[in-house]
Amino acid sequence: MNNISAAITAVGAYVPEFRLTNKVLETMVDTNDEWITTRTGIKERRILKDKDKGTSYLAIQAANDLIRKKNLDPAEIDLVLLGTATPDLPVASTAVYVASEIGAVNAFAYDIQAACSNFLYGMSTAARYIESGKYKKVLLIGADKMSSIIDYTDRTTCIIFGDGAGAVLFEPNEEGYGLKDEFLRSDGKGRQFLKIEAGGSLMPASEDTVKNNLHFVYQDGKSVFKFAVSNMADVAAKIMERNELEHDDVQWLVPHQANKRIIDATANRMGVEADKVMMNIQRYGNTTSATLPLLLADYEKQLKKGDNLIFAAFGGGFTWGSIYLTWAYDSN
Repeated sequence: MNNISAAITAVGAYVPEFRLTNKVLETMVDTNDEWITTRTGIKERRILKDKDKGTSYLAIQAANDLIRKKNLDPAEIDLVLLGTATPDLPVASTAVYVASEIGAVNAFAYDIQAACSNFLYGMSTAARYIESGKYKKVLLIGADKMSSIIDYTDRTTCIIFGDGAGAVLFEPNEEGYGLKDEFLRSDGKGRQFLKIEAGGSLMPASEDTVKNNLHFVYQDGKSVFKFAVSNMADVAAKIMERNELEHDDVQWLVPHQANKRIIDATANRMGVEADKVMMNIQRYGNTTSATLPLLLADYEKQLKKGDNLIFAAFGGGFTWGSIYLTWAYDSN
């Protein structure tokens, strides 16, 4: 019987310096701070202003932050997984470039694309590699330059998204800590509600697609909100039930930072108190693939060995799910 579990042993993060506040957005589109804050919980988001830098830059910074904190030799990394909805280039894997740039010369690498569920799905993938016994160090990064695909004249989307990256290292654990269970779902009927219309094989880029702003994110907010509220809460509750966890057994809810109302609904369904809910949406907005690792980075010093964490996310496609993980180290 395999007694190896996949545990997170280090965390890194990076967000750009520029803050796009609600007050600034008031000068750009027909909106206001009160409206945004009430409906989303967002006060500001970080934006990578340098047009010559893409998602790889964010990912490299987060990975290097982890490498410095862990005092890790990047040549020891076996695999680099990058969850992103905004790769640097079509076809060429952004993860491969990131691995080369951070010195992970002995790793293979590839991208994961499941929208806002990227990091959650990536956790499952990383765990399987570790549990196989063949791989000892898997670097999982979630990174997105969402500002590159947002129309800043569309108030339904430009108020939500920001740029950022987070990274975690998965290693084998024989003490029973790490990823314990997962419940991952998807439904292709949802892709009409959250998408970029043009730029893929169905609608290649053309003069008309550019003129009609079809290369930016489109979201049917009401439909996405409805599905996210019910499904994110359902899977989080299900994974607790399946593992016989009561609300007192859960030290932290680690929810995707899409909307504060969705986060609150998930916590309420789980019966988890507000002080056990990780939240930084007010500072970063929705960074898509980066929300979960950015939460871990922000709360790392509060985490204790043995803490039970419930992760939950919902993304375009639709994709969603929940993961139960026990924390493997004390940060202090």
